[in-house]
Amino acid sequence: MTDAACHGAYGQLPESLISLHSETVQFSPLIPGAAALEACMPASLDSFVMLAPPGTLERRYAIAQALRALAPGAPFHILAPKERGGARLVAELRALGCLVADVAKRHHRICSGTRPPTLTALEDTLAETGPRRVPPFDLWTQPGVFSWDRLDPGSALLMTHLPALSGHGADFGCGTGTLSRGVLTSPAVKSLLLIDIDRRAIEAARRNVEDPRVTFRWSDLQRPDNTLAKLDFVVMNPPFHEGGTEERSLGRTFIQRASESLRRGGRLWLTANRHLPYEGVIRTLFRTVTVAAEAGGYKIFEAVL
Repeated sequence: MTDAACHGAYGQLPESLISLHSETVQFSPLIPGAAALEACMPASLDSFVMLAPPGTLERRYAIAQALRALAPGAPFHILAPKERGGARLVAELRALGCLVADVAKRHHRICSGTRPPTLTALEDTLAETGPRRVPPFDLWTQPGVFSWDRLDPGSALLMTHLPALSGHGADFGCGTGTLSRGVLTSPAVKSLLLIDIDRRAIEAARRNVEDPRVTFRWSDLQRPDNTLAKLDFVVMNPPFHEGGTEERSLGRTFIQRASESLRRGGRLWLTANRHLPYEGVIRTLFRTVTVAAEAGGYKIFEAVL
């Protein structure tokens, strides 16, 4: 099988490493490559290059999955910023039975090695770092998904102020489905579409939201979608980070997409950090805008198209 570059969700690989491979398949838990790595047959890759994610559990899971797909004796290169997991890479690879050489370059640690004939504790590592139920809500989630081990306070505030909705709606950036579960307590909701860019979130939401009114879509809301139209309502807690840095344009794009997806008179319910400059774009796109609540550094907006 072709070489693999495991990146995209976590930033861009240095060109010097990408150039090691003339042909690559990009793997990521986000659109478009999440399913590719898990679909690889064990020992089917000739090599891979990975920019590892910063979260400890997420990083260990990604490394274990990539090594599972790598052929014995095949080379790999894994790097991470020193302060975002790079200092732990050698120990994590040795725990899986790999002998590695590591170098420091441009504030990164770069580990290189070959896959051993047998990986140590591979299945245990995948079980310890992969999808799981998390208390106190006893919902399915996975390390690396937004707010994977806690209820986000912005979503919690929106849930306490959300009225009983009705008609056909969507949850933009649904995550593991926590907000959708609150929406569906209203029997007047006829259908709800859960959309997220992260395949791990969609898979968790499928387990958490079991309701015949629900459909799921693994999709990138930054891209226009003319199949989203004439909705009665949209709820969202839009993202504002990309690759570990604040990116305010993401939230503005979500708001734009909601305005394109709602019918005339349809409603947007949005929660956002108070410091984010969303109010201006909401007032530009919607006829009426109300700040329904403000607490704990968050604002809740109700906007009518």
